[in-house]
Amino acid sequence: MNGVTNNVVMCRGTRRTLMAIAVASVLGMGYGLPSLAVAQEAVPASAGDGSEAKTLEAVSVVGSRIRRKDETAANPVFTMERNEIEATGVVSVGELLQELPSVGSSFNSTGSAGTSHGTSSLNLRNLGANRSLILVNGRRWVNGAGTRGFRDFVDLNTIPLAAVERVEVLLDGATAIYGADAIAGVVNIITFSDFDGVKLSSYVGGTDKGDGFTHNEDLLWGKSGDWGSALVSATIASSKEILAGDRDFSRAPLQGLSRNTPAGRFKNSIAVGSFGTKAFVRDGAGGYRLDVPATDVYNETPDTTLVGPSDRRGLYGQLRFHLGDSATFVTEGLFNSRESSQRFPAATPRIRGGDGMTIPVDHPFNPFGVPFQGSGTNFEVVRMITELGPRINTQNVNTMRLAAGFEGDFSNGWSWNTFYTYAQNKAKWTSANQIDLDKVALALGPNARCAANSCVPLDIFGTITPQMADYIRVNAVDRNGTKQHDFTANLTGDLFALPAGMLAFAAGVEYRKEIGFDRPSAYVNEKPQFITYDRKTTSAPRLPTRGMYNLKEAYVEFNVPLLAELPMAKQLELSVATRHSRYSTFGGTTNSKFGLVWRPWGDLMLRTTWAQGFRAPSINELYAGLRQTNLPANDPCNGGGAGKPGCAGVPVGYNQANYSGGSIHSTVGGNPDLRPESSVNRSSGFVYTPAFAKGLSWSVDWYDIDLKEAISSFGSQNLLNLCANTGQRCNLVRRDTSGEIINLTDGPINLNRLRAKGVDTTLRYQLPKLAIGNLDLMFNAAYLTAFDRYDTLPNGQVRVVKRAGKSDIARESFPRWKANTSLDWSRGAWAANWSMHYIGNTDEGAAPGYGRIPAQLTHDVWGAYRLTAKPVTFTLGVQNLFDKDPPLSYVNGGDLNFDMSTYNPRGRFIYMKAAISL
Repeated sequence: MNGVTNNVVMCRGTRRTLMAIAVASVLGMGYGLPSLAVAQEAVPASAGDGSEAKTLEAVSVVGSRIRRKDETAANPVFTMERNEIEATGVVSVGELLQELPSVGSSFNSTGSAGTSHGTSSLNLRNLGANRSLILVNGRRWVNGAGTRGFRDFVDLNTIPLAAVERVEVLLDGATAIYGADAIAGVVNIITFSDFDGVKLSSYVGGTDKGDGFTHNEDLLWGKSGDWGSALVSATIASSKEILAGDRDFSRAPLQGLSRNTPAGRFKNSIAVGSFGTKAFVRDGAGGYRLDVPATDVYNETPDTTLVGPSDRRGLYGQLRFHLGDSATFVTEGLFNSRESSQRFPAATPRIRGGDGMTIPVDHPFNPFGVPFQGSGTNFEVVRMITELGPRINTQNVNTMRLAAGFEGDFSNGWSWNTFYTYAQNKAKWTSANQIDLDKVALALGPNARCAANSCVPLDIFGTITPQMADYIRVNAVDRNGTKQHDFTANLTGDLFALPAGMLAFAAGVEYRKEIGFDRPSAYVNEKPQFITYDRKTTSAPRLPTRGMYNLKEAYVEFNVPLLAELPMAKQLELSVATRHSRYSTFGGTTNSKFGLVWRPWGDLMLRTTWAQGFRAPSINELYAGLRQTNLPANDPCNGGGAGKPGCAGVPVGYNQANYSGGSIHSTVGGNPDLRPESSVNRSSGFVYTPAFAKGLSWSVDWYDIDLKEAISSFGSQNLLNLCANTGQRCNLVRRDTSGEIINLTDGPINLNRLRAKGVDTTLRYQLPKLAIGNLDLMFNAAYLTAFDRYDTLPNGQVRVVKRAGKSDIARESFPRWKANTSLDWSRGAWAANWSMHYIGNTDEGAAPGYGRIPAQLTHDVWGAYRLTAKPVTFTLGVQNLFDKDPPLSYVNGGDLNFDMSTYNPRGRFIYMKAAISL
């Protein structure tokens, strides 16, 4: 099926898991899952360990569609088997892959202020989730849905982990082999196909603080015979919420407390008693006093989400039916559902005279004897209405996938397959406990107008009753989704013999159609009737979106043996591939790839590749409707900007950080003028398996990815800094007379160029069998040499932003070092594992005391016992054994004080698992 079989090139007789080791104590690195950047090279079994060499069949692994029997590959590929997956103690595909050292900041369930909204992404090489291609059984997966609109990348939470037999990862450009989006690499998730029997497993866990309870139940049933095979997999998974107030490091924001308080802050253009036109607040004893900006603040963080809750249900089925000896009919079906949610602070309505709001002197809840009115912020009420309860966003996402096709072999040994897949994601987004600003205007405005509209008057200066809260409450519903049609046909085999071996080839065609739609709440998008502000509610309006494109592709790939069994050339082999793609939106493009493998002698293999990459703008990037949102940033013009050219006119007393934790009112949307991206990927490396040390292998790979016409938003912080420091692009930053940013416009543009360079290394050693048992050792690390952005400014100047080793823009972190180590032990019915995860330090250049995010090293341990009388295994494990908190970050942390796309904030997590095979 698309070049994927149920056999995989793997180490003979070895037993590896994805966790812990003591090598970190020697090399100063830390733990984890194995790197995706290193090919899994064959390692002979230790003498006397009872293992037997396996006869290798002709197979294909990710990175090539040519089937072959040897283990040589020009591409750096790593494979994780099912036993290794289970050893990690994770319950989702996203958790499994995001621990890898070569993966950058990725969406996960952490935080409410992020943009994950329950999704899980994979950001290979720090190049973005939409530049990492996700395959399932060698075929594309449908893009995600369920945020404020649809996604342009795969949501890994839509793939049930229980159905996964193994994962293959290629960290190299593969556009010529698999088509667009494979710029950073390819992940091929392979499901079970010939499982025979029944397997049941149950997983429960929680933190030592009594929260974050997680449970997971899996069922796997399979039957196989001469007729073919059938398989069913089912999963029920649930994880509970952890709030920011439940952890010391996130209880109060480093960036300062909010000026949006439940006590309120009131200011009028007409003098109010002894306060005059100065701001005043409620004093907590039924009276009022002058506002004190330094102390009249509120900590809105404790009741927000630190780790979001999620409930998933998954059902996967597969039928393989042999049609004689040379053909098999294959069909697959999947249904997955997810419900996730995020909790935010209670809403604060915008009540300003400049927006047409008024409070008449005869309003039943105006105790001051003067009307509240005026332009701009001369009349302003700022009060967080906690009586509404926290804002809660909920996502209900259903994924359906149906596929059918045929595969087989010709009499000459060539293999073929053809497959059609239809998949869709449908999502419902509910935004609860928002505020209707039109109804606020009615409830505060003239009494006659209120009565004519059957409104409930609002006591904004005093006690807000449940009836008042219910009147102004809005629960909005959006719907969005994606669809995909995909047809593929592939052929592979040997053409003829050359002096050094057989010339092998693969060829194929593909037709794909992508569709995306977004239908935001009609009520939220209505124009307000009673105010002049551009929002009817506190929920962000946006325009609807619908877009589609299709493409037709054809590729050919050759594997050419050049030399074999010669002095200093035990093997020399060339691989070549090229693909032509024709998009309905951008026309045609041809991209090629070349790879060379040289084995001077049996212990050493050297490899290098050169590959062209291509990615057309996604539906979301092209056609997403304009929407209002809040983007994280700190205003460089705070305090007047100290003479910066782009801060002219900003008052010295202005401080944007006083508003809602540093978020900026912004407008974002698609850009139909975008151009496609193109890249050149270069990689070189070696694999060393010394004969004098059986079971030892060491791999190193260097990479250099040069991405041109890179599609990205300029970034809220980048825009503000650029405007303030140079005066450029200030037309995208709109301020009022107080200095406050009214709106910032950001969206996708072709940023000209990105360049990423780095090194990946993996060291594995299966020690000879010892009296104390079997020991497997692994060390895996990724070093980011450079990550540079080349931005072309309006005056033609090119600005270079060096990001490697930095974390100075919200939600983007580029630590130079990430590493994993593991030590795995087994003896008889017992097994144990110790692992470490290391994330290097990063500079963020923020406020004094927070200029650097320090390195983090965490430890995991687990132990397992297998009953000998029955096929039952019990496992007890602890993740983050020493309860390390994520390192603090001032800039990247937002209200939660840490980089939520990089670190796990749960703390010490204890789990138990029981599995039975029948």
